[in-house]
Amino acid sequence: MAPTFAAIGLAVADMGKSLAFYRRLGLDIPAGAEDAPHVEATLPGGVKVMWDTHETIRSFDPDFSVVPGAGRISLAFACAGPADVDRTHAALVEAGHESHLAPWDAPWGQRYAVVLDPDGNGVDLFAPLT
Repeated sequence: MAPTFAAIGLAVADMGKSLAFYRRLGLDIPAGAEDAPHVEATLPGGVKVMWDTHETIRSFDPDFSVVPGAGRISLAFACAGPADVDRTHAALVEAGHESHLAPWDAPWGQRYAVVLDPDGNGVDLFAPLT
């Protein structure tokens, strides 16, 4: 039997900042989880997003280190429509998060934008243009 994709793991420097960012995107994250070393949220369809602090990862991987630009991941969030891409991008930037790519009409037929989460991971926002 082949392995089944089950989770996306994020190594985070600041659990509270990371959880606040993903809550703004609609993820149902347990209240009070900001001080936990490990947090999980189950997405529709059963896939989990898991957050671990750098300290937690070092507890089982003592050689863990953050290397700028290496091993970055990207998560993609479907928006209701092109205007929602713009609104969501603007709300995240207004909340202090860095825009990596401002909203634009991509040649593959989507309104697209990328915002960086607190740890520099790309978060893609997209919706069909038509």
